[in-house]
Amino acid sequence: MKKVGLLYGGYSSEFEISKNSAQTIYNNSANNYQLYLIEVKKEAWTVVLEDERIPFDFQNFQFQRNGENIQLDAAHIYIHGNPGENGKIQALLDMKGIPYVNSNALASELSFDKWFCNQFLKGLGANVAKSKVLQKNTTYSTEEVIEELGLPLFVKPCDSGSSYGISKVKNAADLTPAIEAAFNEGQTVVIESFLDGREFTCGVYQDKDGVHALPVTEIISDTDFFDFTAKYEGKSKEITPANLDQKATEAIQKEAVKAYQFLQLSSVARIDFMLVKDTPYIIEVNTTPGFSKASIVPQMLAAQGTKISDFWTNIYNYILED
Repeated sequence: MKKVGLLYGGYSSEFEISKNSAQTIYNNSANNYQLYLIEVKKEAWTVVLEDERIPFDFQNFQFQRNGENIQLDAAHIYIHGNPGENGKIQALLDMKGIPYVNSNALASELSFDKWFCNQFLKGLGANVAKSKVLQKNTTYSTEEVIEELGLPLFVKPCDSGSSYGISKVKNAADLTPAIEAAFNEGQTVVIESFLDGREFTCGVYQDKDGVHALPVTEIISDTDFFDFTAKYEGKSKEITPANLDQKATEAIQKEAVKAYQFLQLSSVARIDFMLVKDTPYIIEVNTTPGFSKASIVPQMLAAQGTKISDFWTNIYNYILED
């Protein structure tokens, strides 16, 4: 039975969200794999057992318990944000030759940056919102931004998740505060034009039988957009499968699979869309989508009748078995 370190936590505002996601995966472990929860903080990595916490030697990917050396065979990184979703831990594991159940370092880093990712996909023919990127400590003209992108518009940190630092700006006076709030979460900020449509999301994963799209979910926010409150405090309706005709459903699933393949992703990802009339526009790509009980991907699995443990078993077998 292979031993897998399930890494959670990290250095970002999404620590607790990552912890909840990892706990759901741990509670629905892949068959024939032994999982160990590993909490990742800047000061230390720690193995979290039911009755104790043990320091984890990430240099050698092992820990000591009751005088026994326990060597882990692989990693499953479920850290939302830095240093997991952005590929840093993947790069470390690549150098050490340790396999992991995630997209690789390059794919993770590219997908994590909202602006770079969308520009990459745009170059391959995907539809994305018109946008402008700002770097920290650079000057900008609010008038020029609004003239170029119009109002309302969205301001987002390029390298943050769970809607931290995202604002919908409806008037010129709110643009600068929104940009400042986004810079509190990241080093670069993307400003996007407003897409007037319905919001959908689609999970994609790969196993030995190929790349699969999960049922499409429609997101209807009680708030002005799908912000942190809507995501994690029950202020949204998530309808799975979405109330769409077959043509629109297949269009979204097709674009989701294309993005997954273009970015050379692995394991599970979730691609968010705005459907403007009949055209899907990619909003962002999530290589470590939320996986708590209330998260969208588990809802998709339930809608198609797939047990979470079976889902991860198929992915683990494909990635980790020779």
